[in-house]
Amino acid sequence: MKDTSIQTFIEGLPKTELHLHIEGTFEPELMFKIAKRNHLKIDYADVEALKRAYSFNNLQEFLDIYYAGASVLIKEVDFYDLTWAYLTKVSGQNVKHVEIFFDPQTHTDRGVPFETVLYGIYKALKDGQEQLGVSFKLIMCFLRHLDEASAFKTLEQALPHKDKILAVGLDSSEVGNPPSKFKNVFKKALEEGFLTVAHAGEEGPPEYIWEALDLLMVTRIDHGNRCLDDPKLVKRLAEQQIPLTLCPLSNLELKVVRDLKEHPLPTMMAHNLLVTINSDDPAYFGGYMNENYWGLAQALNLSKPQIATLAKNGFKASWLNNDEKQKYIDEIEGYLQKH
Repeated sequence: MKDTSIQTFIEGLPKTELHLHIEGTFEPELMFKIAKRNHLKIDYADVEALKRAYSFNNLQEFLDIYYAGASVLIKEVDFYDLTWAYLTKVSGQNVKHVEIFFDPQTHTDRGVPFETVLYGIYKALKDGQEQLGVSFKLIMCFLRHLDEASAFKTLEQALPHKDKILAVGLDSSEVGNPPSKFKNVFKKALEEGFLTVAHAGEEGPPEYIWEALDLLMVTRIDHGNRCLDDPKLVKRLAEQQIPLTLCPLSNLELKVVRDLKEHPLPTMMAHNLLVTINSDDPAYFGGYMNENYWGLAQALNLSKPQIATLAKNGFKASWLNNDEKQKYIDEIEGYLQKH
């Protein structure tokens, strides 16, 4: 039996990522490269100036720069390059399976065709599966700061592509945009056979989590930090083992927590909640999967068995089939025994 440092242990651990916005993986270097290729100008002198702008006080400040960055994505190859860069990064971090979000309205509202966005992302995911061994599922998100009519239009555009898109989600500015605002479009999505997830309880209240569960019929809650404000909700999440896709470095950068030492993860684990670790928008928040695991492990003094449990939770909460889930869970268990 070989003992390894926690950091090395995390690096070798098989992982899955369930809460990742592909537009949030846009590293400054690639942003400048694509902007130049498309003859577009970015409002920053250079890569370093852009990196310095990645300092946020809240979700909205981040979203403002996030949408500005996305504006240089125009052609199918741009979306391919963005997705491929993410996949090569995470495959090097031993991520075996990803279930990623994309935001078509961010692009269609600028006149970029829906298929341009989808095909670029999907082709890269297919290549990643074949060449890097990273399996995938794709989740199309509705932007909650827009109206439900816009979401319906996006859903219509997705209907011919059910072979590529497994689920729909809900993201963007949470406060003042409750899940109930989108109950009709989610009902239609469910009727069309899509799975559903939603961001809830990041900055919004526990009521938003209830709404996501009862009105949008979600199978996972993205973030869900605020669930701890409602003991009845915690009980339900634990009993039904509804996964929460937590994003530690995102929570820190967006001031959802002041310090990772205050992160609610230990309380959630103590309540038997099915919590998973994810990176959210890693280019903006200072780290991909390994950095998120390592940040939490350091701040909360997590043990190897606790870290392994979080990795197993990721596979349990995924949409892989039961045999695939079990294969990875066994692999993690074997890895833990060995180290």
